[in-house]
Amino acid sequence: MFVFLLLVFVAEIAVVVAIGQTIGLLTTIVLLVAVSVVGVAMLRRQGTRTLTSFNEALRSRRDPSPEMVDGMLVGVAAALVLFPGFVSDVLALLLLFPPTRAVVRRRVLRRAAERQRQHSPVIVVDSEVVYPDRAPRPGTPMIIESEREDRD
Repeated sequence: MFVFLLLVFVAEIAVVVAIGQTIGLLTTIVLLVAVSVVGVAMLRRQGTRTLTSFNEALRSRRDPSPEMVDGMLVGVAAALVLFPGFVSDVLALLLLFPPTRAVVRRRVLRRAAERQRQHSPVIVVDSEVVYPDRAPRPGTPMIIESEREDRD
């Protein structure tokens, strides 16, 4: 992971230097600030839209998984917008743009469904243990003491 972050950092510096040599230092700084401002504006709008659609999904009692993945992707985009550089800003803008975010969301949901199918389902049965040697005599009220294995 550290190596990946180091490579991203080096790529960011290389792109900023290349663009700076092409269009000039001042223009590069203005462009970096402008892309970040656009990213923050889109972040605010898309974050609000995602939260609203998540609340609608909960109110209508439908699966909120797509909205949850959208929220996660908007959060990743927020981190990328805060990271200075053109590569991270372009990736953030792609995640904030709804059609490209939908492509990523479908891939994430498909991968989650595949992983869920690979693992066997876990069945939890909540029950009580009744010991036959403690059974009451006929005609007396039955009292059942329950013992749970998961509690001490």
